[in-house]
Amino acid sequence: MTQSPAVRSTGPGRPVRVGERAARVLTTEMSRHHGPKTTLLVGAATDSPVLAASIDALLPGDALTVVPADALAANHLRDHVTALGQWTSQRVRVVDSLAEADPADVVVAGVPLAGTADETRTGLDALAKYLTEGGVLSVAVPALPGRAPGAVGELERQSALFGVGSDLVLVNQPPVRVHRLRYTSAEVAVAARLAPAYRTSSVPLTRGMHIDSNGVAAAGIALGLAAFTRLTRPKSRLWLLPALAAGPVAAFFRDPERDVPEDESAVVAAADGQVLSVQRLRDERFGDGEFLRIAVFLSVLDVHVNRSPVAGKVVDYFVADGGFAAAMKPDAEHNVAAYTVLDTEHGTVVVAQRTGLIARRIVQRAPVGSLLARGERFGLIRFGSRTDVYLPADGADPLVGPGERVVGGASVIARWR
Repeated sequence: MTQSPAVRSTGPGRPVRVGERAARVLTTEMSRHHGPKTTLLVGAATDSPVLAASIDALLPGDALTVVPADALAANHLRDHVTALGQWTSQRVRVVDSLAEADPADVVVAGVPLAGTADETRTGLDALAKYLTEGGVLSVAVPALPGRAPGAVGELERQSALFGVGSDLVLVNQPPVRVHRLRYTSAEVAVAARLAPAYRTSSVPLTRGMHIDSNGVAAAGIALGLAAFTRLTRPKSRLWLLPALAAGPVAAFFRDPERDVPEDESAVVAAADGQVLSVQRLRDERFGDGEFLRIAVFLSVLDVHVNRSPVAGKVVDYFVADGGFAAAMKPDAEHNVAAYTVLDTEHGTVVVAQRTGLIARRIVQRAPVGSLLARGERFGLIRFGSRTDVYLPADGADPLVGPGERVVGGASVIARWR
């Protein structure tokens, strides 16, 4: 019984198994592509949640090639696929070894990598050879400190160079981190065919309401502080302060599901809030042309998760130093801000996440090289803030004005000509 060297999972401790949630993250690149695509799953077994998630993500026109974790299990896999019905068996092909597979748009390692740095590098190189131009390799690695340091270090190095996304999956035994790597450049046009990616940073509470992982952490800290205060000062009621604060803090990080308009000419709001200004200006940092800037103020009561206003490819990201003036004031123009620059089919689009009087922390989760669908979550700003969207002035017409309220990912703020 041998295991493919491309997905060798070795190292001390018990084997790392991928659960249902981690499997969904591993296959997110499959589920977000609307058009026909090919996928290669390496290291699968009949009871693998990754195999089940890959099959669930199949759409008409898709093709999935499966390489078994054990070469002797190929026939069992074929029988399993056949038992799933004709629709599945027509789209899924089981091969005996990786050498029999064809290049694919998405390559998924069904077994977490947990070997040495050299073994991990060798495995990644072997899998990368089966990627088509602009394709994505999705792999998992243990996330516990001290577990498989060689694999973790190599994946962090590769992610810094080629990463287009990284998600920590705590609901797994043990926790894993999923890295998505793209070794060759993807066409900008591909972004228009994508659906927003599934992200573990958005933790579901109900079908329509999620909470960002920052909110889970903040509420946990507040409750932990309440428990500590209650334990150390049992006769005091001070523990009520952090306990009562946990709810409002968590609510600040709420992340509701949004229906993104299907109109390809629509530009959606990057955040919830009130439109402060709509103006034409020039900014040499983004090019020589004139831009249409739509600024939105987010109060502490608004949803602070930021979404991409258009479909595009992240080509630059930088942070500009500045002050912390109130976000609704003109001086906020010079606040600390993070700029995400997108290349789109209509030209350069920029989203500026600006801090405010209270906001001092900007979170941006879209690495350079990643593709964002219209309305896709890509970050947040903690507490009151402002979000600006820059569009090519000669290519878009504004549909909102100062004083209007918009909903991130759903309200159409402008339309491409």
